Amino acid sequence: MTDAATGPLIVGAMVRTLGAYPSGWRQPGAHADPRTDAAVLRRVAGLAEDADLDYLFFGDWLATGPDLEFRDPYLLARIDPVSAVLFLAGITERIGLIATVNSTYADPYATARATASLDLLTGGRAGVNLVTGAEPRAAANHGRDAHADNEARYDRAEEFVRALRLLWESWDDGAWVADADAGVLIDADRLRTAALRGTQVRVEGPLNVARPPQTHPPIVHAGTSPRSRALAATEADLALIAAGDPAVAAATRTELRALAAASGRDPEDLKVIVPVLPVVAETDAAARAIVDRLLLLVPLDDGASGHAGRPGFPANRTLASFLDVAGIAPDDLVRAASIDDVVPALTAAGFAEAATRTLDVVRVRSGRDLDGEHPITWRHLIAAHAVPANFVVGGPAVIADHFESWRDAGAADGFNVLSAFQPAQFEAFTAIAVPELRRRGLIGRQGATLRERLSLGAPRLAHVEAVAAPGR
Repeated sequence: MTDAATGPLIVGAMVRTLGAYPSGWRQPGAHADPRTDAAVLRRVAGLAEDADLDYLFFGDWLATGPDLEFRDPYLLARIDPVSAVLFLAGITERIGLIATVNSTYADPYATARATASLDLLTGGRAGVNLVTGAEPRAAANHGRDAHADNEARYDRAEEFVRALRLLWESWDDGAWVADADAGVLIDADRLRTAALRGTQVRVEGPLNVARPPQTHPPIVHAGTSPRSRALAATEADLALIAAGDPAVAAATRTELRALAAASGRDPEDLKVIVPVLPVVAETDAAARAIVDRLLLLVPLDDGASGHAGRPGFPANRTLASFLDVAGIAPDDLVRAASIDDVVPALTAAGFAEAATRTLDVVRVRSGRDLDGEHPITWRHLIAAHAVPANFVVGGPAVIADHFESWRDAGAADGFNVLSAFQPAQFEAFTAIAVPELRRRGLIGRQGATLRERLSLGAPRLAHVEAVAAPGR
């Protein structure tokens, strides 16, 4: 039987200032200029804190290129995540602040110093999301000929985590004496070297920042490979997983918690978080209308727009590509149709399985159908297939039902909330959905520090493990 979570869920905001859906920035009034990200960050942080969310989460990507305009526009230009959380540290009071660091390229001492500093400045609200990277262009940006393979990246990531934990523990409790009469500022015996000499990471320490209030700011990790799952289970406090089905998510959560227990951890200290992309409005119909517009705004090759000639434009955004997925014969007359033509019901009846699933998604999420006042066009199907998204679409009851059903199925301990565009959709989530989540007891955790809000136990001390390890 699945071990279901109980009580309020962990709910954080995954901040993407240009929106989490590729056409979101084209919505009327949507934020579309990264040069003015500061204003959106202030707005989102204020809304999240007023809504009593648990944290703000900032991802990262260490390269850019014209292809990202169509695939993930929010990655084209964005504030460095550590800079973003330090910016918000001074204008927030309660909410956790989680920044992404790529352990393949980052320096562990600098990372420990920045995160310990953030934790001190915020009174224990810092967290760090460790990634190993998947963008080959990042290698050239860091003076390397090639991106490291999976095994090498995770060898380094494991040592990187150990180095962070040792460095954060450089100063024991009670190390600062500050006895003015005796002229003694520190107890030198309580300052540790924090030395680690691994195959990938070497640090000597100690860290020149006082012990963080949380000792270990919570560590976050996401990934699907066996090495990634092992790192999340043994070292992370939050494991981020991507799953569109609660049964799949529940199985993954069970697997990760079992791995955590096998490593000697309390599995309750590993929280499994899934992303959610709510499209929220006062009514279900109004929310579906937003999705309908998002689909219509996805850039496609319609033969006249000129998109196809632009660098990095995806090849799967044509009528011909969707018809191939649908299994429509090459000589079928429908290939001569315009992408804005209505999809004939007779043609749709012959769709292959993948295209039928896309048709069902468009029906449910946009409110359109093959017949009636608002029929489905080829444009809707091409966009939904080329740019898939696990939207949860509706008014407050629909959003709360989704959160509650996943919790009760043991599929997740919490959610990272994405917004299709900013700031209007995040405003809608906090103003419309959060009150219903609060009424059902699905939101509203307690704790002065981020570790406490996440219901994490006391951190395992790295220097104790280092002493206890064989051969040390």
